[in-house]
Amino acid sequence: MFPATSEDILAKLISFDTTSRESNIPLIAWIEGFLDSHGVPHLRVDYEEGKKTNLYASIGPDVEGGIVLSGHTDVVPVDGQAWSSDPFSLTLRDGLLYGRGTCDMKGFIAVCLAMVPAFKEARLKVPIHFAFSCDEEVGCRGVVPLVEHMRDHLKRPAAVIVGEPTSMQVVNAHKSAVRYGTEVTGHESHSALTDKGVNAIMVAAEIISEISRIREDLIGEGDPSGRFNPPYSTIHVGVIKGGTANNIVPKSCSFSWETRLLPTADREAVPKRIAALSRKLEPAMKKVSGAAGISTEKMTDVPGLAPEPDSPAELLALHCAHANSTHTVSYCTEAGHFQSIGIPAVVCGPGSIEQAHKPDEFIAVEQLRKCEAFMSRLAARCC
Repeated sequence: MFPATSEDILAKLISFDTTSRESNIPLIAWIEGFLDSHGVPHLRVDYEEGKKTNLYASIGPDVEGGIVLSGHTDVVPVDGQAWSSDPFSLTLRDGLLYGRGTCDMKGFIAVCLAMVPAFKEARLKVPIHFAFSCDEEVGCRGVVPLVEHMRDHLKRPAAVIVGEPTSMQVVNAHKSAVRYGTEVTGHESHSALTDKGVNAIMVAAEIISEISRIREDLIGEGDPSGRFNPPYSTIHVGVIKGGTANNIVPKSCSFSWETRLLPTADREAVPKRIAALSRKLEPAMKKVSGAAGISTEKMTDVPGLAPEPDSPAELLALHCAHANSTHTVSYCTEAGHFQSIGIPAVVCGPGSIEQAHKPDEFIAVEQLRKCEAFMSRLAARCC
């Protein structure tokens, strides 16, 4: 017998270690068994065959205009964190449910599954779909083949609700997150003969200085909407490596950097500036060594969620949440991927992002009840 309540289903979901470095297939297989027990059709769309997969399921008529409830199955690591209880065993204390992924975001998935009998009984005129993805925590990469499959092979939904933790507030905008890796190849020489070498670290420093100038420009441009915190697009360098010894002109230096741009910002402007500076620096480098040069690669790309006032997704979520205003968040979600193929999307789910990724992550039982009420209103609306 499969569990029926949100709490019992959440306990089962938490028991699977779906840290992004691990396979999520055992959890997906369990969900498939649960859906089979209720006669709900489903399909897999693999991200990494045999290790990582996405699940798409449908309840109701086989028509266009359905509502997608989207959540990711992977979680962040617990390594080095001081937990008061087993992170992979659900623990209830004072109305709070502790465990890795409780709020981010297996709580939402548990409510979706607990609502299956109610969705089945509701005689839906508009289908309700589940889209459960993988590898969200490492750059929202896993959902991409699922989104492409939806675009190319499935009936078009009218809206997507991504259940990331928003305390059941309706979020209609967030920034993008794009991570780049820049590799500078110089030419080694003795430090007494710097004119015979190309100092990769110093070249990298010039590019990083440009990133600092871009940062100031982005702050100056600000946030015209006045909705985001911080109120501007951001850029920063997170990791840098290079050099061998003080008496060797370094041959290599690499660094990774990231932009988090307002959803309406030109996403090509920053990489174009870096590319322009690289082209300016390279001729002098190649005069010393033809092998010297600069390369920049995009590592991850999470599109922002642009606000679409009065879209089907926004209006539906506001109705189901009994809310009359929308919000923004500073973190990224998979919503922008759905929006990129023309499906309106919002973010609304149980729990607080302040609890995510921490030791003793939790979700309040009261938040599960709010999410269940949201789902009941959704079912009524789809009838």
